[in-house]
Amino acid sequence: MTQRSILAGTNPNVIIKAGGSVTVKGHKSDTVTAETKGMWGLKVEKRSEAEIARARAAIGEHVLFDVRLKKPNREGNDQPDDVLEVQIGGSGEVLVPFGSNVKVYAGKDIDARNIKGQVDAYAGFELNLQDVHCLGNASAGWTMNIDCQTMIGKDVTFSAGSDLRFHVADLTSARLRVKDLGGYWEARIGAGEKSVYLKSGGDVTLVTDQKVEPLPPDYVLGKIEKPAAA
Repeated sequence: MTQRSILAGTNPNVIIKAGGSVTVKGHKSDTVTAETKGMWGLKVEKRSEAEIARARAAIGEHVLFDVRLKKPNREGNDQPDDVLEVQIGGSGEVLVPFGSNVKVYAGKDIDARNIKGQVDAYAGFELNLQDVHCLGNASAGWTMNIDCQTMIGKDVTFSAGSDLRFHVADLTSARLRVKDLGGYWEARIGAGEKSVYLKSGGDVTLVTDQKVEPLPPDYVLGKIEKPAAA
């Protein structure tokens, strides 16, 4: 087993790229710790945002990863705009400080949980986000299971190759457009201030404790569930 740790501070920007599957967990520490049991390599390094931008530009117009990661403005946060980058050739696990803002790419599965910053995640197979404070961008080649407190953006799209389960706790004003195996339907929560488009090659399950109003022309609703009791 190979393991690496790096001092990160309490609210770091972390980019994780794994060739296989990766588990990302928040922990009470100011370090980022990564480990892998595979033989395909592990690298942990600190890079400036300028270095990340130069590396991306050097690759050319067609890039596999868009690694730009913008840290939310937080009062009193005087940490430098460095990016911690973790590269895992195969599969592994990464522990990050609770307040981290994380961007994760994996060729297979991503399981991220207990993170109080923003998480962006792109999984080749299955994506599972649990107890994440802020949802950024996300997509999955197979299933997607989202359970977050809030999300960024007012016009967003989330897509999965198979089943998609979607729960954003504070989504109280949104226009929903859903396309899954059962067809297409539209609905509104509250005043409909945000636009959320959910696309799935399987079934979409919307999880919310808000009233969901079906919209014309068909006034059809898909699968809607209440959140599990705390």
